[in-house]
Amino acid sequence: MKYELRNLSVGYGDEPVVSGINATLHEGELCALIGPNGAGKSTLLRTMAAFQPAISGELWLNDIDVRTSTPLSLSRHIGVVLTERVSGMGITVRDLVEMGRSPYTNFWGKLTEEDQLVVSRALDMVGISELADRQASTLSDGERQKVMIAKALAQETPIILLDEPTAYLDFPSKVETMLLLRRLCREMGKSVLLSTHDLSLALQVTDSLWLLSRDGTLSAGTPQTLGQSGALNAVFRSPHVEFDTTTLQFRVK
Repeated sequence: MKYELRNLSVGYGDEPVVSGINATLHEGELCALIGPNGAGKSTLLRTMAAFQPAISGELWLNDIDVRTSTPLSLSRHIGVVLTERVSGMGITVRDLVEMGRSPYTNFWGKLTEEDQLVVSRALDMVGISELADRQASTLSDGERQKVMIAKALAQETPIILLDEPTAYLDFPSKVETMLLLRRLCREMGKSVLLSTHDLSLALQVTDSLWLLSRDGTLSAGTPQTLGQSGALNAVFRSPHVEFDTTTLQFRVK
């Protein structure tokens, strides 16, 4: 499934933060949403997740109009992983991942044997089956992020949107999380869009970039094309930093 943005403007009230967005998240693609602070990354993700309305433009999941779809329908197509840390005592890892089955459970929220198998597969896919009985409050930041990704997998949606999934992680955990997301795209055909400030890592791991600029526009392309066109340098220009088009890395001057 692909997610297409057509002449989209997002923001709050009638005041756009980003305007005229035309971009497509393709099936099996890992895409990073990057840009300076305040450029509108979280606002765009929230709009794509249907947590807030678009100011104008269209959002399509293949032939499904996101703007007129019901919350239940969207919950079976779009999984969302936000930056909020999980709180609450007495909740196990498996309890959290089971919440991903809520779009499919009956009125009482009772999981079937099939639901339980989906949850177990999600835990196994992310590599945290051994944490299933752990209290969520005892997890490290890296473990907690894996649990939230497993919850999104248990939701069985073709699209996964993540807001700063590596924000609280140490560097090895950042790399592990990004490689996990790339594997989900390769092996399961998921379409994954994540916002991040980890530019160097995004340039190495992702298939494509959505680059938000300070003037409220979006450029989409591969790391190579956006680097060679000068778009990355234009957005992240600094007297002390430059983008090396050969190595696809930022470096200190």
